[in-house]
Amino acid sequence: MCIFVWYTVGPQMGAALGLPPLAPGQQAPIGLGYFFSPDNLWFYLYFTIFVLIFGLVWKAIERGHPWSNWSIWGSAFIIFIAYFSVQVSVAVNNWRGPFFDLFQRALAREEGITAWQFYDLQLRFLEIGLVGVTLSVVTAFFTSHYVFRWRTAMNDFYLSKWDKLRHIEGASQRVQEDTMRFASIVEGLGVVLINSVMTLVVFLPLLFQMSVHVTELPILGAIPHSLFWLALGWSVFGTVLLATVGIKLPGLQFRNQRVEAAFRKELVYGEDHEDRAQPPTMRELFGNVRKNYFRMYWHYLYFNVARYTFGQLDALILTFMLIPTIVVGKITMGIWQQIATAFGQVSDSFQYLVSSWTTIIELLSIHKRLKAFEAAIDGGPLPQIDQNYLAREAEGGEMAANKPT
Repeated sequence: MCIFVWYTVGPQMGAALGLPPLAPGQQAPIGLGYFFSPDNLWFYLYFTIFVLIFGLVWKAIERGHPWSNWSIWGSAFIIFIAYFSVQVSVAVNNWRGPFFDLFQRALAREEGITAWQFYDLQLRFLEIGLVGVTLSVVTAFFTSHYVFRWRTAMNDFYLSKWDKLRHIEGASQRVQEDTMRFASIVEGLGVVLINSVMTLVVFLPLLFQMSVHVTELPILGAIPHSLFWLALGWSVFGTVLLATVGIKLPGLQFRNQRVEAAFRKELVYGEDHEDRAQPPTMRELFGNVRKNYFRMYWHYLYFNVARYTFGQLDALILTFMLIPTIVVGKITMGIWQQIATAFGQVSDSFQYLVSSWTTIIELLSIHKRLKAFEAAIDGGPLPQIDQNYLAREAEGGEMAANKPT
């Protein structure tokens, strides 16, 4: 809602407060000054107002919740630094145009080009770089604390229900390891997702503007806003391709964690009980591990063929499509650098699923384990693999009880 309002009436609101956006054709400041331009200052104020309204209303609804401050203000801060990291990329892209145009003019031996012009632009780049370094350090430090608080909340909840959970296969691993991995992966994917959305919000208008420099595309011919449609179509194709060929992988990863846990658990029991971890049982359990791994290897074979092939084509697509424009000299080196950066940013954002698919697969498998875990809390039916494990445990208990002393 915040982004929607910003791109409908946000600029007009800022202009009314004396913080207008750049006029058409006006060059954005290069270097540190970009972050303090009137339209950026207005966005900082606008975002703060929206967060305060949202946070105060939510805290009133969830009054007394122990994690409300981290959930509301912490999440808002992560969203803001994700937006600010995109602004660093925009600042770099603004710098690329004049720098590489100057570079091209110097190589063409034009008069009036001095070393100080290059030094000055390098200093502007250093200013942007220092902002980026500071932002990266703050982001890493804060998100580490954020993830640990999330893990603490999950840990406290599961331990409070331990009497219902202790008999579930791999209960200790789920509380200790799965909560840690779940919080960490969701935070990582969440930040990337926010970055992707913010990148689209910021760079899509730039692609629309830069499309005026593109005369035509091979095979397709002249298309209005061609760079935008090219980035959209290519990214959707890649996302659908990898999502289709990798559709079986989450289930296999989930089952892999189960069969590994069952194998490990039987070995642990065998350390204390002579009648456990017998060779026939261990051969069966390890056979399940082997079977699942071999299935995964096969499915990852064709998934990797699709993924790596798409990656190689992705590196060529923009240059191939811009060959007609380059041949007629429609763009300069600086414009080419800006187009390549903007296209890459938008394409990468649209390809969120493509770049994050293997991590999403791991997350889905962990999520399945935790949902099965919580079924015991809610009194719901356990997944079949857990039911099989409990049946095997009961059978083992009966055999031990009937064994002569």
